[in-house]
Amino acid sequence: MSEIVQRLRDRGRSTPSQGSVEELRARRAEIAERVAELTWDLGGLTYEMAIRDHFRLDVLVRRAAVLQEADAELGEVERLLAAGEEGVTGQCRSCGADHSRGATFCWKCGQPLMAQAPSSATSQDTMVVPER
Repeated sequence: MSEIVQRLRDRGRSTPSQGSVEELRARRAEIAERVAELTWDLGGLTYEMAIRDHFRLDVLVRRAAVLQEADAELGEVERLLAAGEEGVTGQCRSCGADHSRGATFCWKCGQPLMAQAPSSATSQDTMVVPER
């Protein structure tokens, strides 16, 4: 994980400041380039193994794990950038996912974000319609 992302997490902030937004954009470009290169390399490695009809799954799994880690870091940087640009206003009490202004339900777990007032209607207050 990059030091910028780790620094933001250590501060306990869900949205980056304006200065760190530029750092995050630069970091996103670096990581995206690295992910593209790792993807290209993994595809080339797989192709070379295929034409030789000799697959080494341990090598492929190690390379895929490196790619997966870089892709996860890219996703985290993009999430932090989106949170800063979209104006995240809070987090879900159930799962901790960020949500934007005006959201009613959590996009991740589906729990209501607003506290619901208890209904004032009881079974005695309901109107019974007589049968004809």
